[in-house]
Amino acid sequence: MNSPAPAAELTIRPGRLDDLTVIVEFNHRLALESEQKNLDHATLTKGVEALLRDPRLGRYFVAVAGEPSSGPLVGQMMITEEWSDWRNGLIWWLQSVYVDTAWRGKGVFRRLLNKVIAQGKEAGVIGLRLYVERHNERAHGTYLRSGFVDAGYQVLERLPL
Repeated sequence: MNSPAPAAELTIRPGRLDDLTVIVEFNHRLALESEQKNLDHATLTKGVEALLRDPRLGRYFVAVAGEPSSGPLVGQMMITEEWSDWRNGLIWWLQSVYVDTAWRGKGVFRRLLNKVIAQGKEAGVIGLRLYVERHNERAHGTYLRSGFVDAGYQVLERLPL
């Protein structure tokens, strides 16, 4: 990737279909780095493309360095929705959060998060949630410094059905 520019030269915008290749690559890197998982490329590509085509599934926000229309993507954050009957409101889940290694510590995550918070407030969202791999201490620290707290839940899954 290109050399880091000042954070002021970052643009945060919605992900687009022409971002597909980079988003897929970032997700591959994320899975390897955080969970030592090799994702199936075809499945991942179809999943990202489906979301980019159908905003009901979720949305990506991307950080672009330099020129907003042509600069390289240097970070991403996906949101999906959860309805909370207990709180009578929408909660957005942050997923597929990734910042290119050369851009870490340069404010990319903060800018992505601030954009999501602003969009969430406009949409009447009541809060944000995320899950983070248990041993990813750097991510834990970043999220705690950003105002997230341990929600007291353990995430369980049943995959495949």
